[in-house]
Amino acid sequence: MAMIIGFLVTALVTAVSLLIISRLPLGIEIDSTEKAIWAGVILGLLNGLVKPVLFVLTLPITILTLGIFTLFLNAFIFGITAKLVEGFRLNWGIWSALLGAIALGIINSILNSILLRIFPTFG
Repeated sequence: MAMIIGFLVTALVTAVSLLIISRLPLGIEIDSTEKAIWAGVILGLLNGLVKPVLFVLTLPITILTLGIFTLFLNAFIFGITAKLVEGFRLNWGIWSALLGAIALGIINSILNSILLRIFPTFG
């Protein structure tokens, strides 16, 4: 039960992050809060199920690039999410996905640290 609640909280934090990102000039559009929540859920599922497999398959490239290739994995997952969620668009294609992945990582980190300060038992 705690895992499900943790996943839902993470999905909501990601949805808020996506809504913030959609206001930045990064070529990312989200039609509504509902679409952002769906995108947060899908992004969480893809990060939990698909990303580990891709990471293992691309481990040699990740090592050779000193981990920078992970950014492209994140952008790929971000782009897949945009394809799966109607109403979530990347206007500049791969550039929006790369910028969105970077912004999502930064904003999620900030929001999660705020959440942990408010609810210390959450982590």
